[in-house]
Amino acid sequence: MNAKRYLRLLGVQLKASGLLALQYRADFLAEGLTSLAWTFTALAPLFVVFGTRPSIEGWTFQESLLVVGWFTLLQGVLEGAISPSLTGMVEHIRKGTLDFVLLKPADAQFLVSTQRFLPWRAVNVLSGVALFVYAFVSLGRWPSLPGIFASLVLLGTSMLILYSMWILVVSAAFFVVKVDNLTYLFTSIFDAARWPSSVFRGSLSWVFTFIIPLALMTTFPALALLGRLPWTWLVGAVVGSVAFAAVARWVWLMSIRHYTSASS
Repeated sequence: MNAKRYLRLLGVQLKASGLLALQYRADFLAEGLTSLAWTFTALAPLFVVFGTRPSIEGWTFQESLLVVGWFTLLQGVLEGAISPSLTGMVEHIRKGTLDFVLLKPADAQFLVSTQRFLPWRAVNVLSGVALFVYAFVSLGRWPSLPGIFASLVLLGTSMLILYSMWILVVSAAFFVVKVDNLTYLFTSIFDAARWPSSVFRGSLSWVFTFIIPLALMTTFPALALLGRLPWTWLVGAVVGSVAFAAVARWVWLMSIRHYTSASS
C-alpha cells in the first residue's frame, strides 16, 4: 500500500467534507450545539445514580466522569468519522452503485470508509477532553505521563475496535441488504459503554469484555489515566484490537465476493 497516496486521498476526502459542511453554516452551528446538548444529557444518569451514594463498584463520581469522557469522545469519532461513510456504503449496496467504488484504483474498504465526515461531531471530542480536565481538577491531581501514553495507545485500539465492529455490521448488508435494525442495535449497545465495566455482572460482564469489548474502549483508558491499569491488560488490548481488525478485514473481503451489483 502506498501510504502517501492514501494519506493524500484521506486529505481530499476531509477537505471535501469540510467544504460541504461549511456551505450551510447555520446547520453547522446548529448541529454543533445539538452535539453539545447531547453531551450534557449523557451526564444526567450519572447525577441520578451518584446522588444517593458516594461510589459504585469502586468508582467515585469524578472517576466515572472519565469513563463518560471517553464514551463522549468515541461517540464523536463514531458519529463523525465512522458511521456516515459506512452507512453510505449500505446505500451503495442497496442501489447497486458500489460498482463505481470497486472500479476505482484504490482499496475499496478505504474508499467506502472515508467517503464522508461530519466535522461538527468534533464538539463531542472537545467535550470529552473538557470532562477529563474537570474530573482531574475535582480529584485534585493529574494523570502521570505513562498513564497519558497508555491512554493514547488505548484510544488508538478503541478506534480500531469501533471501526472493525462497524465493518462487521455493514458487511451483513451484502447478504441481507437492509441492516438498519442492526445499526440501531449496535448504537444502543454502545450506550452501555458510558458506565464502568465493573457495574455489569455475570454474563454481561463477559460479553462486554470479550465479545463486544466496550470495557476496552472506555473503562480501560479511564483506568490508564488513573494509573490503575495493569500493563498486561494494555498488551492484551493491543493484541486483541489487532486480531479484531484482522477478523473484520477477512469478513469484509469474504462479503464483497457476494456483491453482484443491481444489474446482475
